[in-house]
Amino acid sequence: MSTTPPPPGPRPAEVVQAEIRALMQETGGWLWGPTRARYEQLRDEWVAAMRGEVAAAA
Repeated sequence: MSTTPPPPGPRPAEVVQAEIRALMQETGGWLWGPTRARYEQLRDEWVAAMRGEVAAAA
């Protein structure tokens, strides 16, 4: 798991989703402590990205 902060600005939902999948694969699906926090951060970023993409498409 990378400890570097994400780059500024929104990332596309598919990029965030790929990072979530990689995290889940690395941890075998077990999320706790810093790994859980990272997952929650990515999940929130993914939701925001999806909302932005839906709004842009409308």
